[in-house]
Amino acid sequence: MFHRKALSALLSVALLMVLVLAGCSSSTSSNNENASNDGDKTVIKFMHLWPEGSSKAQFTIVNDIIKQYEKDHPDVKIQTEILGNEQYKDKIKVLSASNELPDVGVTWAAGYMQPFVKGGMFASLDDVVDSSFKDQFIAGTTEAFAMDGKTYGLPLELNITPVYYNKEIFEKYNLEIPETYDEFLNVVKTLADNGVTPITLGNKDRWTGSMWYMYLADRIGGPEVLTNAINRSGSFEDPALVQAAEEIKKLVDMGGFVKGFNGLSNDEAKGYFMNEQAAMYLMATWELPNYTTSPDVTQEFKDKVGYFKFPTYEGGKGDINSYVGGPGVGLFVSEKSKVKEEAKDFVAYLVQEWGKNSVKDAGVIPATVVDTSNIDLDPMYIDILNDLGEASNLTLYADVQMSSSVAQVHLDMIQSLFGGQATPKEFTAKQEQALAEEE
Repeated sequence: MFHRKALSALLSVALLMVLVLAGCSSSTSSNNENASNDGDKTVIKFMHLWPEGSSKAQFTIVNDIIKQYEKDHPDVKIQTEILGNEQYKDKIKVLSASNELPDVGVTWAAGYMQPFVKGGMFASLDDVVDSSFKDQFIAGTTEAFAMDGKTYGLPLELNITPVYYNKEIFEKYNLEIPETYDEFLNVVKTLADNGVTPITLGNKDRWTGSMWYMYLADRIGGPEVLTNAINRSGSFEDPALVQAAEEIKKLVDMGGFVKGFNGLSNDEAKGYFMNEQAAMYLMATWELPNYTTSPDVTQEFKDKVGYFKFPTYEGGKGDINSYVGGPGVGLFVSEKSKVKEEAKDFVAYLVQEWGKNSVKDAGVIPATVVDTSNIDLDPMYIDILNDLGEASNLTLYADVQMSSSVAQVHLDMIQSLFGGQATPKEFTAKQEQALAEEE
């Protein structure tokens, strides 16, 4: 460390002497360390994770946005570094350890972001949200990138979790799309009574079962009951959370899920829906290409797939326009950036333009509300986007909200609840204990 500081001091003195001798000290700006070699442009260092080889659509969108931004801001140069997902995560750790984060970079929400924010590495972006995005972000997306009431990342992507269903199977048994949970249970019973697998579920992966539990918790107890239990303003033994677990047991006992679900991976379980051996499949909107645009799936099958919102629960506090899901990646601005204001302006521009192009060019749903009136998209995308425009809430996946140790308990208990090894009260008590021990 001594040698590095000494070298830095010598270089600083040498630089000062050169500037004085050249008589140009008056032209030096505070952004000099970021200035390009070929002029006085402000350089914004931007690091992202969409290489052209593996993420061509996203790479092209970002590249086009950068070109247009530089054209509109001739005094700014965006200097990019592009790495694959895991390589990106590794390098960000190294850069953060040496306080050398790029001016703008990619981050994930909640638990991933927490150490960077606590370390004072990410700048607050509340001013950007207030000035450039009033009512433009879908409800719940910026909250996933917030800590202690401040926003530290602007979300780019969003996934919500509808129930996909096979229209042909529903028609065969004269079933309507259920709007209430009682109607949903009637659909499940009718299918099971006729020897049809109602729901496919790969609960070997556990987070898949968590989404069913989360929706029931939301519809019974309202959008905050689960989040409050996790953030400790509430309890996991809240009656609504116990009742949600009881409904899971009831659904299992009536034969709602594919046989052997706790031993199936999500990919294996998905095969039952894709092969028309199960009528319903609850999964995030990253599956949309399989039902709309994928060249690997027959049009005959695509035409049979529809979706519906998770039904409301009679007497419950939940809203049918409240979703389980979560934003994908977002953008941060380094707190230590020497071009912080310029970086914030670029981030705002990138998020705005991404929202206009990501669906039609990459099949990626943005975190901002999309005007679908002039976009040529598959009808299922249009419907999902219109639904999102009316979203009242987005509850971030439970295991993402939790610390890694508590998330492990949650996922283990989800599997035990579905498998009958834990009663609903044991399920909630075990998680309450894990959360309480962290306080």
